[in-house]
Amino acid sequence: MHRYIRASHFQGFHCLFTCPTAMRIAAVDDDPAQLDLIKAVVVSMGHDCHPFVDGTSLLRLLPRETFDLFIVDWELPDISGPRVIRAIRDMSMSPMPILMMTNRSDERDIVEGLNCGADDYMVKSTRVAELRARLMALLRRGGHASATTEMAWGRYRFLVQERTVWQEDAQIETLTHKEFDLALLLFRNIGRLLSRGHLIEAVWGIGSDISSRSLDVYVSHVRSKLGLRAPSGYRLVSVYNHGYRLEETSPAASVQAP
Repeated sequence: MHRYIRASHFQGFHCLFTCPTAMRIAAVDDDPAQLDLIKAVVVSMGHDCHPFVDGTSLLRLLPRETFDLFIVDWELPDISGPRVIRAIRDMSMSPMPILMMTNRSDERDIVEGLNCGADDYMVKSTRVAELRARLMALLRRGGHASATTEMAWGRYRFLVQERTVWQEDAQIETLTHKEFDLALLLFRNIGRLLSRGHLIEAVWGIGSDISSRSLDVYVSHVRSKLGLRAPSGYRLVSVYNHGYRLEETSPAASVQAP
């Protein structure tokens, strides 16, 4: 699904981005102005930003929600940023990228921030272009770069611009656009448990009125139309009270996309 989002003018930054799948980014900072800046950058990139004013609020949500990237301040009103990052690493089944963004600029602080589990460290500033570049680099490193025009896993081939899926030499004719978006999201996150909220937000957008039951119906259609059961090399499973995970069941079912 391509979403075109025009960024508003802020700090001299204005441009148009196209994004095949919106990423879910969590930002933790007790400074409302800083959260507003982060959210503006994230939204301008075509992604969804979930702001938190303390570490406890985020960590309380993690057992039932998933995110693609975390931005964490050091000085929080309840728990320190390094403790939040260690907790994220302990709780997350997949190694999602983390950016520590803080006013601390001493070398020993940078070393501690990276050693506690952050993938990158940025001293707070109004340099919007730098923040955007760091986020893009982390998303690429985490396997969330923009989709190419064609991606393939095992017997499945996704043509992104046409929003069609081929299984070996046959096109899956009955797949709707939303089912395609959902299937591509699942394949790009093979082995990763995605919460219901994550799936709904990435495919239908933040604030969508799609119900959990409707999501179950879409998932059932994707599973049936693509034949996502063990003999196909991939199995789409439901994880009770959380979400869904696409699992690889055959060593031959490997990604062929660049």
